[in-house]
Amino acid sequence: MIRSYENQKLYLLNCSKETYSNESYDDPAKYFLNSPIDEQESRLDFEGLGYDEDKMRLKLQELERALLDDSAPTQSMEFELESGYSPHESPSSYDSYNSMISITSNSNNKKQVEPNSSSIITPKDMLFECAIAVSEGNVEAASNMINQLRQTVSIDGEPSQRILAYMVEALAARVAVSGKGLYRALKCKEPPSKDRLSAMQVLFEVCPCFRFGFMAANGAILEAFVGEKSVHVIDFDVNQGSQYITLLQTLADQNPKPRLRLTGVDDPESVQRPVGGLNHIGLRLEELAKSLELEFEFNSVVANTAVIEPATLNCRAGEAVIVNFAFQLHHMPDESVSTVNQRDQLLRMVKSLNPKLVTVVEQDVNTNTAPFLHRFHEAYAYYSAMFDCLDATLPRESAERVNVEKQCLARDIVNIVACEGEERVERYEVAGKWKARMTMAGFRASPISENVNEMVRKLIKMYSERYKMKVETNAIHFGWEDKVLIVASAWR
Repeated sequence: MIRSYENQKLYLLNCSKETYSNESYDDPAKYFLNSPIDEQESRLDFEGLGYDEDKMRLKLQELERALLDDSAPTQSMEFELESGYSPHESPSSYDSYNSMISITSNSNNKKQVEPNSSSIITPKDMLFECAIAVSEGNVEAASNMINQLRQTVSIDGEPSQRILAYMVEALAARVAVSGKGLYRALKCKEPPSKDRLSAMQVLFEVCPCFRFGFMAANGAILEAFVGEKSVHVIDFDVNQGSQYITLLQTLADQNPKPRLRLTGVDDPESVQRPVGGLNHIGLRLEELAKSLELEFEFNSVVANTAVIEPATLNCRAGEAVIVNFAFQLHHMPDESVSTVNQRDQLLRMVKSLNPKLVTVVEQDVNTNTAPFLHRFHEAYAYYSAMFDCLDATLPRESAERVNVEKQCLARDIVNIVACEGEERVERYEVAGKWKARMTMAGFRASPISENVNEMVRKLIKMYSERYKMKVETNAIHFGWEDKVLIVASAWR
């Protein structure tokens, strides 16, 4: 039975629940960089981003064609619903983007943006108009609209106001510094790592699409345990170990119980490193396994994920290898960022381990190779649904909710909208592109059993009826109403 959020235990490194103060939004500089209004000399300098825009556009188009035929018609998305309800899928991202552009801009003429134009009816309309002004380098018009929007939105309001508030500040950050160096600056301004980890854990608890993804992956992993005496699970982002707490608890009910060895990669850039690395998490998992009478071993491998070698992972004869990628692969840069495609390189390395199973859980949105305006629209649609999810779970005046939105969702939004090149690390891709990448790396789809599907269906029914799921052969799509948020898939 699902407990209320207030009774949920947060698995922090110190096993305590953090509390937060609800800071006023009167001064955006408390969280974001200085606004462009305070830096009148700031100007957009796209040449300063370090690449030729025309060449980059061609490169990205080649990548799009190689990974997914965008010219193909978008298939209708129908979620598994009760009462015969069958919503139509939202228009494809490109169609939605084109619709937005047709409303707010003349495609044949670059017009001077007029913030007080009668054609701008709502704050949302002005937001998209502002994004166009930013893309065209019209700093004066963009700054005027940012000032106006700041007077009408609030991070304490309803979801539509909250998403607008953070999208506005993301545009302000892009105008101020053209995205260059912004993510590094945000890291300098972030709260202590333990607090950020706590906020991430709260997000995973109160937005169950993340939990659905973990549960689907765990179900597929546990089924791969069948017939094995010893299993080696490799995870490149264990985070706080919540997924494995659930896995161990479920494994304890099985008979016979296989021996489990979990290897976590402690990347130098990991958020765990400043607070002691993965060793604390490993100790906690080992204590849990002991109480459950499970034969369990935890290994922390200190290595850079981008260049890790198979030998470093210490795979042993007689062990079935399972690799879990949960919300990690999108941080790996691909060929659109540098000449070394770390994303595909890591997948090929994992394939060389000859794993029995590989699970991938990722957000379903295109913020990797999409051009700025398209990416802006994608981010708005995706995070609008995320803010709606939180609104169904936590009170609007909740200090914890504001903290989660600031430290998790807002950071992603700013990084997606304001940053370019290596500074943009939130590079999500849609399910079709992950499928193409996995296939190119040599993987084949591994069917997810009906038992796992039914297990997830039962969990979803314990939450809001607005959460939906769609089942494919080797993947489960989780969404809020008709917007897909998370996709979990299995490969071999």
